[in-house]
Amino acid sequence: MSGAMTSALPSAAAPAARAGNTGASRRVLPGFHITLGFSILYLSLIVLIPLSALVFKTFTLSWEQFWVAVTAPRVMASYRLTFGASLIAALVNLVFGLLVAWVLVRYKFPGKRIVDALVDLPFALPTAVAGISLTALLAGNGWIGQFLEPLGIKLAFTPAGVVIALIFIGLPFVVRTVQPVLEDTEKELEEAATSLGATRLQTFTKVILPSITPALLTGFAMAFARAIGEYGSVIFIAGNMPMISEITPLIIIGKLEQYDFAGATAVALVMLVISFLLLLVINGLQAWQRRRGASV
Repeated sequence: MSGAMTSALPSAAAPAARAGNTGASRRVLPGFHITLGFSILYLSLIVLIPLSALVFKTFTLSWEQFWVAVTAPRVMASYRLTFGASLIAALVNLVFGLLVAWVLVRYKFPGKRIVDALVDLPFALPTAVAGISLTALLAGNGWIGQFLEPLGIKLAFTPAGVVIALIFIGLPFVVRTVQPVLEDTEKELEEAATSLGATRLQTFTKVILPSITPALLTGFAMAFARAIGEYGSVIFIAGNMPMISEITPLIIIGKLEQYDFAGATAVALVMLVISFLLLLVINGLQAWQRRRGASV
């Protein structure tokens, strides 16, 4: 009888196993091929097709026309201002974004939630409002500018004002990228380093910094890319003086208003290529840092 029961067990368990396998094979989302197809279609509609239209429109120019359009003195000056100011702003945000994230993660103080919410303000605030607000503060008759201008310090309507605007809109990218990584770092490693006689600087450079470097580079790349394409907050505080405080997006807008669509797409293509190369370098540094961390 026991043999009969034993022989009956596999036949009874088989339907249950098949049912379990059937349930496991079912997923909430469709299979890999369908989701991949939808992903490629979505990226094509949102990214690839607009960028390809940019390239094809630029190809309507001859090489000589393209070169003249993208190397005009006024355009070159806008390149220097746009990429230079974006780089300076991203580097400033790299330092102070890490500082803000560190304070929010490691310390408790009154009003912490308010400060944490203010970090996201540039995300929600319209960029034009940010530009107007910064101009009202830093102009010669503004709340801060009226005290700086007698000292010979002029911020509004200068390249310095462009940098300030780009710092304002780029700070949240670094803070929100580094903050969760700091929260996940193991404090036991810091305590162990301290117990072994490491100074605070040594603990930070040898224990903390290597673990957050990929996040720092990601935040830097996002802030830099955001600053390159910024328009709304900059046009109000820059003054838009040709050869001095005119950014490249404004050059593109000006060409579009003059119905020079091919010239506008040519300048935009140069910005696209340079931005892509810079982001490619930064992503390569991130991958190298991860491999180095894994090997260590």
